[in-house]
Amino acid sequence: MWNKRRDEEPVKPYSPPSPVANPGPIVPSPIEPKKETTPVSSMPQGRFEPERSGGSATIGKAVKIVGQIFSKEDLLIDGDLEGTVEALEHKLTIGPNGTVHAAVKAREVVALGTIQGNVEATERIEIRKDAKLVGDIRTARIIIEDGAYFKGSIDIVKPEPGKAPPKPAAPAPAPAVASHTPAAVAVAPDTRR
Repeated sequence: MWNKRRDEEPVKPYSPPSPVANPGPIVPSPIEPKKETTPVSSMPQGRFEPERSGGSATIGKAVKIVGQIFSKEDLLIDGDLEGTVEALEHKLTIGPNGTVHAAVKAREVVALGTIQGNVEATERIEIRKDAKLVGDIRTARIIIEDGAYFKGSIDIVKPEPGKAPPKPAAPAPAPAVASHTPAAVAVAPDTRR
């Protein structure tokens, strides 16, 4: 009554398979058996530390550090620091609440707070509007915003030869040389007679 299809189909008699003399190669059935998989983690067991691509570390405004800091990522200092800071391949930012009494070396330095000490940046230094920097600066580029306080000396250095854009080679003009002087020394003739 519920399953009319079975009732309507004629019943086929069973016929056993005929034996074959040479069965040939066995062909696998097109239906693949279901394989159960166990989830595998690629993370090593133990401490979990998230990867930081382009991440940064922060020293909060309630933190005071006395000592040396060597950073291998961008660093934001918004607290107090005495000692040395090195982030040679990264950006160092001194936050608006940050006070640094240290020698600073970084790829890029952005000052929003106070720095007292010598600062060396391979690419550039920015001293923002309300920042205060007392110390000598050594860098390739510098930006000092209106309202910033700076006291010290600035030494502008050329970027490394590998990083500088190539300049087209232009022939140098030949120096004017008097006929009675050697070619290695150019001397202007005395015209006060």
